[in-house]
Amino acid sequence: MRTPNPRRHLLRTGALLAAGALVLTACAGGSGDTGGAAPSGDPGSDSDEPVTIRWSWWGSDSRHALTQEVIAAFEEKYPNITVEPDYTDWTSYFDKLAVGVAGGDAPDVITQEERFLADYADRGVLADVNELDVDTSKIDENVLASGTIDDKLYGVATGVNVYSVVADPQAFAEAGVEMPDDSTWTWDDYVEIANEISTKTDGAIRGAQDYGFNEPGFSIFARQQGEALYTEDGTLGFEPETMAQWWQHSLDMQTGGGTPDAATSVEVDAGGPEQSLIGTNKGAMAWFWSNQLTAIQEASGRELQLLRVPGEAAGERTGMYFKPAMYYSVSARSEHPEEAALLVDFLLNDTAAGEILLSDRGLPANTDVRAAVQDEFAETDKLAAEFLADLEDEIVDGPAVPPVGAGEVAEIIRRVNQEVLFGSLTPEQGAEQFVTEVQAAIG
Repeated sequence: MRTPNPRRHLLRTGALLAAGALVLTACAGGSGDTGGAAPSGDPGSDSDEPVTIRWSWWGSDSRHALTQEVIAAFEEKYPNITVEPDYTDWTSYFDKLAVGVAGGDAPDVITQEERFLADYADRGVLADVNELDVDTSKIDENVLASGTIDDKLYGVATGVNVYSVVADPQAFAEAGVEMPDDSTWTWDDYVEIANEISTKTDGAIRGAQDYGFNEPGFSIFARQQGEALYTEDGTLGFEPETMAQWWQHSLDMQTGGGTPDAATSVEVDAGGPEQSLIGTNKGAMAWFWSNQLTAIQEASGRELQLLRVPGEAAGERTGMYFKPAMYYSVSARSEHPEEAALLVDFLLNDTAAGEILLSDRGLPANTDVRAAVQDEFAETDKLAAEFLADLEDEIVDGPAVPPVGAGEVAEIIRRVNQEVLFGSLTPEQGAEQFVTEVQAAIG
């Protein structure tokens, strides 16, 4: 299994790059070039033989447009290679991919998500990127480890995000409550502050939005206790009591008015970032990925702020981590693995690609590219980049790659969280049910 080295990470003393840059660490060598020139020894750079490869991804219309643009830039640089786009929305993507793989028609370059990476790797669908000509030397080793299983790199991060608390300073001011010191606050502080904001505004502003619908929040909480959502060998790595405590904090806020009633919480969760309490000026705090800040701030019309999650300084260790927004993977069955690898290398390491994609797939994982294009970021992305840079010395490692079957966990935790919020299950019963259902899903 992958073996991240927390000691090595904590001992690194090199200076940070410009805002948002992660530490540069040497990993699998290759032929990338952040300056845009053709890599020396490129498999496609000296050949005129026409080759067509297919690249699959999911996303919005804006992502599709940006991706078509970056494909055009790649094809201009390597005119012998044609990239055939294969895209759909998120809800259809993995169904379509599963059908294609089963029929022996897997895309050459596959966009992957962390919950499904182990599943496709286990079935032999994905190639070991370490064996291909892809330069990963400018990607933080903990980020690389998040796509590594049994020492094989099955997915390279397209970009990185961090799960954090999004806060509205104006809402705090209107409630007459001071912004917290996120370097020291505890979970008890979080509950108390949320309840205080709601009380002082007579519920016009909720102190927080319920956090229990997404497993990344619990993953951080468990890591703070020295536990983990998943272990390196693909089993659950936490005590049920830890999950019960996490849900109890949630109920303490609901009871104290810090979060809305159960029905409202379910409705708000279904609305997405733009319809969140903080996005509609009805809440002071909510948990989101850093790359969602732009959408939330645009919806709110206010300047928002990213905070560390509570408990980072009070537990056995820090729990926050850098998460790949998604992964680039190469099909193990590709008829053109060298050209597929060349596309991945271009997407990761060429500033021309970085200038087009910017933060669409997370802040660029290649720290040189991120530094080169950061002036082009939206102000919210610059804020996120600075926040990631601030966390660099505090991030110990990343969580284990989710095991086969983890794709079902998002729905399990959402459903169990609803039952806990409505009082159908106690936190203890909810934890038991979650463990039972997830163990069945991951085998």
